[in-house]
Amino acid sequence: MSDYQHEVEELERESATAARLFDVRRIIGGLFTVYGVIVTIAGLMANDADLKKAQNININLWTGLGMLALGLFFLIWQTLRPAVPPTVGEGEAKAEGGPAKD
Repeated sequence: MSDYQHEVEELERESATAARLFDVRRIIGGLFTVYGVIVTIAGLMANDADLKKAQNININLWTGLGMLALGLFFLIWQTLRPAVPPTVGEGEAKAEGGPAKD
């Protein structure tokens, strides 16, 4: 193979890595998971005065568990269905305005 083909393959590998790294599901999932853990801990540490303010509903605990579940959902989704960058043929077709070549 020529040097050009090696360079193209290396750029495709880097593009795939960048697509997985900056997948929005990873960012959203990570933030919701971290904040969910923090709010859940705050809910577990709630005292009677805090519960009385919220009509005896531990809103921090329930909100934290919901955020934690949503964050884990996004992370599992990203793991099961990873982002796949477009191939060279698809990129050229979009630039020309035509259908993708198979």
